[in-house]
Amino acid sequence: MLTRLAARALAGFGVVAGVVTLTFFLLRVAPGDPVEHLLGPAARPEQLATQRHALGLDRPMAVQYTAWVTRFVRGDWGISIAKGRPVRTVLGDAWPTTVRLVGLSLLLSYLLGIATGAVQAHRRGTRTDTALSVITVTLFAVPGFWLGLMLVMVFTYWARALPAFGAAGLDADYLTGWSRIVDGLRHLALPLATLTLIGVGGSARFVRGAMMDLAAQPFVTTARAKGLTPWQVTRRHILRNALTPVVTLLGLSLPALFSGAVLVEAVQARDYPVVTAATAVSATLVVAGNLLADALAAWLDPRIGKRQA
Repeated sequence: MLTRLAARALAGFGVVAGVVTLTFFLLRVAPGDPVEHLLGPAARPEQLATQRHALGLDRPMAVQYTAWVTRFVRGDWGISIAKGRPVRTVLGDAWPTTVRLVGLSLLLSYLLGIATGAVQAHRRGTRTDTALSVITVTLFAVPGFWLGLMLVMVFTYWARALPAFGAAGLDADYLTGWSRIVDGLRHLALPLATLTLIGVGGSARFVRGAMMDLAAQPFVTTARAKGLTPWQVTRRHILRNALTPVVTLLGLSLPALFSGAVLVEAVQARDYPVVTAATAVSATLVVAGNLLADALAAWLDPRIGKRQA
């Protein structure tokens, strides 16, 4: 198993290198000039040329790529063209907020989704299963922006209980202790609820389907014949095996931890250093997520590890 994971990690390194290389060159051949975006339409040609030379954008692309790779492996991710700050600082400032929001939503959506799907599979065909199916299908089908707007309308404009925007209140700098924590949680509540509810719908449907398929397998019939209670059969034999494909989905969800407005703004501004570094981190998270999913799947089902050895 360890040998296979090492081989997958090596292959993953090749994938990351390929994705970053492709991104590097595609950015530079795509329409749009970061220098024109930076200096504005009133800039004179000589000013544009001077700025391109200062940023090294007038050199051949192969030379630019070699220089970028050399700096990147040393930990120097360059300077943001749009912000004039180190790329590591730009990404580092935005990452904690994204991780806090997306990480919590992934955790809650998978935990609640697994629990909901397990209850549905255990109570399949009952009113409980039907009611939960209606709820989860609705949540899965509802557009995220619409659900967010509805939550804002209900909890901000009608109930006047939660703020509609911002990561903290205007007076957050003057708050301390429990008051500061409560303020942060109030601002986190609506976006977290939006992402979690959408995630619960998808994960619950997936878990229910996987458990329903496993319920008809011979090993489950054997477990029932041994005299185990329905809940023991569900918990020990069906749910554990149903989690194997779920952890794969969870591993593929890791790149969402690095999404957010910063990357969107960088692409719009043709901020080459930020986009390239963010792509490298996202690709690394994809590879890490797959490796984590492989390890968890082998732990949940030892037969997978034996087949992969």
